[in-house]
Amino acid sequence: MKHRTYCGALNASHDGELVSLAGWVQRVRDLGGLAFFDLRDHTGLVQVTPDPHTPDLREIVAGLRHEDVLEVRGVVRRRPAGSENPRMATGEVEISATSVVVLSPAKTPPFLPEEADKVQEDLRLKHRVLHLRSERMQRNFRLRHRLYQAVRRHFDEHGFIEIETPFLVKPTPEGARDFLVPSRLHAGRAYALPQSPQIYKQLLMVAGFDRYFQIVKCFRDEDLRADRQPEFTQIDVELSFTDEAEVQEIMEGLMARLFHELLGLEIPTPFERIPYEQALALYGSDKPDLRIPLQIVDLTTVFAGSEFRVFSEVLAAGGVIRGLRLPGVASWSRKQRDDLVEKARGWGLSGLVYVMAGPEGITSPSAKYLTPDQMQETADALGLQHGDIGALAADADKSTVAAGLGQLRLWAGRELGLVEKGAFRHCWIVDFPMLEYNPDQGRYEAAHHPFTSPVLADLERFPDQPEKIRARAYDLVLNGNEIAGGSIRIHQREVQRRVFELLGFSPEEAQAKFGFLLEALEMGAPPHGGIAFGLDRMAMLMVGAESIRDVIAFPKTTAAISLMDGSPAPTPADQWADLHLKPLKQGE
Repeated sequence: MKHRTYCGALNASHDGELVSLAGWVQRVRDLGGLAFFDLRDHTGLVQVTPDPHTPDLREIVAGLRHEDVLEVRGVVRRRPAGSENPRMATGEVEISATSVVVLSPAKTPPFLPEEADKVQEDLRLKHRVLHLRSERMQRNFRLRHRLYQAVRRHFDEHGFIEIETPFLVKPTPEGARDFLVPSRLHAGRAYALPQSPQIYKQLLMVAGFDRYFQIVKCFRDEDLRADRQPEFTQIDVELSFTDEAEVQEIMEGLMARLFHELLGLEIPTPFERIPYEQALALYGSDKPDLRIPLQIVDLTTVFAGSEFRVFSEVLAAGGVIRGLRLPGVASWSRKQRDDLVEKARGWGLSGLVYVMAGPEGITSPSAKYLTPDQMQETADALGLQHGDIGALAADADKSTVAAGLGQLRLWAGRELGLVEKGAFRHCWIVDFPMLEYNPDQGRYEAAHHPFTSPVLADLERFPDQPEKIRARAYDLVLNGNEIAGGSIRIHQREVQRRVFELLGFSPEEAQAKFGFLLEALEMGAPPHGGIAFGLDRMAMLMVGAESIRDVIAFPKTTAAISLMDGSPAPTPADQWADLHLKPLKQGE
């Protein structure tokens, strides 16, 4: 249809124009002597009424079904006074149709696109094309498209070039489980689908490309959640002769641009930088949601010398006591307070001790164990106002208290209506530990990845305490979600060798797995660093969805299955044989 007009573009200024439209039947109404329908395309809806001088059309319109695909020709007319529909963008006009052609009839659909959100998700995923026709999903993917274009413009304007890296790569020993691709030509060997282009983008810096980016598919064979998929999209970035400040400044500019161009919002920069340990202490998480105006407060010194056994035993074991203000809930019943204690136990805490600011002043259900001074100091430290409760938690392990109160903080944000509506709050988390100890494997693992540069002074200062070595890493957090992670990389072979050693790799193992990288680092590698954004998660937050499945055209379920096409599918024995493999039977 060369001269097609889009449904959602029509308004009163088009009155009298002859137009040709195409789309899907949204609904049909037959009011006895009058039949009409709504026609939908990706731009919106418009009402179509058969021209009264073309009697054959009424029968055609009466026979239309939901989701039939039509070509409609007719004249734009203002609707009669009083019959306008203010709920439709095109509600001032209708099409007086002189021709209605059914291009493709539709059988009765399992659900209507406009009602997709009311049906079970499994049904939506099985009939994904219907779900994608809905106004919300069309809007999501058009925003995602604009996100791609704005990203490309931003990096192009900052001197980056887009380079594709391989999809068939060498399996990696770190991070999540790889998807393996057995080789037909080389028996017993396999490629992996990349979890990230990490090593390749570092090699591009050694190759002298200076600034690289790529919007790229990545793959991880891991258990899924609402914000995880086995295949996902990254905005991958690397630049040479740089430092943390420059990387962060360019990425803050990207964020400001995206929110301005896509949502019309002004995002203030620079973003707050929060050290990792401080984030855990204040928010109980290294992904703090800054829309919630609550912070965890350390009360350990308030209860030094306390005779309250719950606290004294924790302090004797070197533990901590921390608290969180819960505004406006001092009138809660005992049952409500007890219910919250049960929730807290589910978050790993042994319980909660309450201090309340009510009509009788500062009180506590545990008042017989606490002195008036301790209760008042607690109220002062937490900033309790009349009607507030202070919830206190204690444990010999400070990470248990941090995580538990972090969950309580998120719960309070949701349940007490404390989350700042319509806000987008970014921050950088910095000064991460480079290594984390894995007790199951009895060795240290890279907190980010094994190519992240340590703070070199820490590497020298703590040769026997690897857990104290900080990484030159930084995560970008938005509304409690990590949307990007990056670091300054190791560009010297000797430093990389020492890090591999801390991770438990023998020289032979490091050479076998990463020899090509180690050799490249001896060829004059520039200092370099970068970052990778989770594009799916970022798009999810920008459209206000609760799952990245709402911004991925054909997603998998939490069991990594595509209900639409049935993948992964049974594979014939001869195809396995081509790969020098034999499939196991169920239970083998």
